[in-house]
Amino acid sequence: MRWFHQLGSPPHFMAISRRLEPFLAVPAVALCLLGAYAGLVWAPADYQQGDAFRIIYIHVPAAWLSLFVYTSMAVAGAIALIWRMKLAEIYVVTAASLGASFTFLALVTGSVWGKPMWGTWWVWDARLTSELILLFLYLGVIALNNAIEQPRSAARACSLLALVGVVNVPIIHYSVEWWNTLHQGPTVTRFDKPAMEWSMLWPLLTVALGATLLFGWLVLVRMRAELLWRERRSRWVRRYLAGEEAGNG
Repeated sequence: MRWFHQLGSPPHFMAISRRLEPFLAVPAVALCLLGAYAGLVWAPADYQQGDAFRIIYIHVPAAWLSLFVYTSMAVAGAIALIWRMKLAEIYVVTAASLGASFTFLALVTGSVWGKPMWGTWWVWDARLTSELILLFLYLGVIALNNAIEQPRSAARACSLLALVGVVNVPIIHYSVEWWNTLHQGPTVTRFDKPAMEWSMLWPLLTVALGATLLFGWLVLVRMRAELLWRERRSRWVRRYLAGEEAGNG
């Protein structure tokens, strides 16, 4: 509990997030580059889809993060509503734009993949439709945050929307099992045996891990910027900025 309350302290968060950044940024870039190169160059072509399958090295990590980010927003939203933790509120509003970007990327790459596989850019498939709804939920959080002038009131409203909308996450995940869809079934998440050769699978897992670390790095940067702006008139911010200037000098 002491760690939990320390994490909710803005000055403590500024210090620890600054130390975490290089441990997220460097592995994120390295893993994304390694996984992308391995997937695009080293991995063999799929026996059915040929080289067209290689778009999964962008599509799958983006789709994974679209679900992960929204779920984490719902958790942070619950913390914000129950404990009134300012940093949880900031996480909800700053992660939304990143999550929307990943969701949009998943939809676009899925359409590009679907054209040669299904013969069309878009169908009202259960997986695609529920993923599109997720994008609208992200955009709703962003719009709601911009529509309410008082930051903390806006963040609480966004937290509530994140909690209500999280019901869509399991629908997206299990849609290919609950309904007959054009979208292929689970491959990586099959616990008995992934339906991919290891030479294709490890680059995908590498990119997914790198992209997750990349999100962690970017959201920390955005949270620090948002926190400094909200608390710009606070005494601790003046001390923090004075220390930054002294360190740069």
